[in-house]
Amino acid sequence: MNGVYGPKKRLTRKREETMDVDLTPKLPKNVCGGDGGSYQAWCPDDLGMLKRGNIGAAKLGLQKNGLALPRYSDSAKVAYVLQGNGVAGIVLPEKDEKVIGIRKGDAIALPFGAVTWWYNKEDAELIVLFLGDTSKGHKAGSFTDFYLTGTNGIFTGFSSEFVSRAWDVDESTVKALVGSQSGKGIVKLDGSIKLPDPKKEDRERLVYNCEEAPLDVDIKNGGRVVVLNTKNLPLVAEIGLGADLVKLDGGAMCSPGFSCDSALQVTYIVSGSGRVQVVGVDGKRVLETTVKAGQLFIVPRFFVVSKICDPDGMSWFSIITTPNPIFTHLAGRTSVWKALSPAVLEASFKVSSEVEKKFRGTRTSDEIFFPPSK
Repeated sequence: MNGVYGPKKRLTRKREETMDVDLTPKLPKNVCGGDGGSYQAWCPDDLGMLKRGNIGAAKLGLQKNGLALPRYSDSAKVAYVLQGNGVAGIVLPEKDEKVIGIRKGDAIALPFGAVTWWYNKEDAELIVLFLGDTSKGHKAGSFTDFYLTGTNGIFTGFSSEFVSRAWDVDESTVKALVGSQSGKGIVKLDGSIKLPDPKKEDRERLVYNCEEAPLDVDIKNGGRVVVLNTKNLPLVAEIGLGADLVKLDGGAMCSPGFSCDSALQVTYIVSGSGRVQVVGVDGKRVLETTVKAGQLFIVPRFFVVSKICDPDGMSWFSIITTPNPIFTHLAGRTSVWKALSPAVLEASFKVSSEVEKKFRGTRTSDEIFFPPSK
């Protein structure tokens, strides 16, 4: 009996648990910060789908001369520059340091073992979003960073003997290395300190600017999409994540659709606002709310999502938990409904052929995004 019915019960329980998770969009909470800037993260206790989907989300904000100290993480992730200009240092495993200039719209793939530092030398705040996979991390739904320097860096944990022998330095040098560190995670540098200048060639294969890239979708008065995948940024294959930047024009609608390859969609609202609805198992509407800039929400696997933006428009950046995502749309020219035979639709909806023809005959030119009704 248990062998036959046990797995089915477990599947039913898992389905119920997914439907019970609160999908309400959330804002991040402060983790650390000071004069140099702040580091915020979304908490899996507040946004249950982070833990359920093994997704981490965080945001770094650096003020002028703010330096995010060198660190590595337990998770592969995508960094996306939301605002400002700055400099990032990236050391991939067994590679030399790459120093890159970063600007709004830059997407950077950060595989496991990548050591990074981030610096802002401009007056305007530099803001970087991090979204990634925590399935191999210490805590489901959150990133754990390991700092190379600072009051919580590795030097503070080793004894002076180990530091002295490992790096072949004398006792006074050990004391200087450990005792001089006063910041935790983020520090504000003296304006006279000069960090390495970025090299244009270092951006190659590491960065893809979604604001300047060719559009993958461009619908007049509807919206535009730039997709980040293995073709334009090969490193995403190593982190196992794809991403896209979507800009919806004022009053436009995004076609109801779902990820047909079992991928989660994690969405950060970059600007604007709008309404969103998500429909899950058994035709149940599991989310209906207004989303605003700065909020994060997650659509579970196979759930159908649609958005209608406010008059000022809306843009969002999403990661999808597969490097080359595939979506099925339920409305518009490429709708799956249009692929089904008329007889099947008539029988399924239990309607006349006249109603079926009206249903099938709509949206024959619109694809994915629908401009506002005139």
